[in-house]
Amino acid sequence: MKNQEVVDMKIMITGFDPFGGEAVNPAYEAIRLLPDEIGGAQIVKMEVPTVFGKAGEVLKAGIREHQPDAVICVGQAGGRSGMSVEKVAINFQDARIADNEGNQPIDQVIEADGQTAYFATVPVKAMVANMRANGIPAFVSYTAGTFVCNELMYALLYLLDRSYPHIRGGFIHVPFAMEQTVDKPNGTPAMQLSAIAKGLEYSILAVIENQEDISLAMGTTH
Repeated sequence: MKNQEVVDMKIMITGFDPFGGEAVNPAYEAIRLLPDEIGGAQIVKMEVPTVFGKAGEVLKAGIREHQPDAVICVGQAGGRSGMSVEKVAINFQDARIADNEGNQPIDQVIEADGQTAYFATVPVKAMVANMRANGIPAFVSYTAGTFVCNELMYALLYLLDRSYPHIRGGFIHVPFAMEQTVDKPNGTPAMQLSAIAKGLEYSILAVIENQEDISLAMGTTH
């Protein structure tokens, strides 16, 4: 169901710093390109560290300070061909590589008293549909991985469930930026930073316009 008007909304959007040997992270670089107001809503931009535990603490402090109506966290998913809006975060850490401070948790839970998983509370399918309608490749993803991205999404939804039930939250993975693929194998998927930023903007508009998600087949068979 769409809201008929937008009144004093504030949306916080976060992006990670570079990790895994990359010089940039397209998540935060694209966020920097966003305007400070979208669809009448104030946009609060934050960078978070690619560090287990610390990313969630920075996010928690930002929510406490800014008191947003919705939070969208953004991370890099190199190898994916489009914008992927995450449906679910799981209570599990299994790091294939170390984070930016050398931490590499394996087979660990994120919150001992948390749910096995939390679903995003932003309108995931409406976000994908709005990006596609505006020429941005996008899809629903049913795995946010087991690295810091999943941990941050889980930390966000755990926090909102416990302390801020009126705030909606979710996560978007973005592809490599074009300049990141210069030294990668031929055919590695990538997008222009400007296109990634536009995708984020269309996603934010969908959050503003849709209090509830749309019903549209976007599942996978495997």
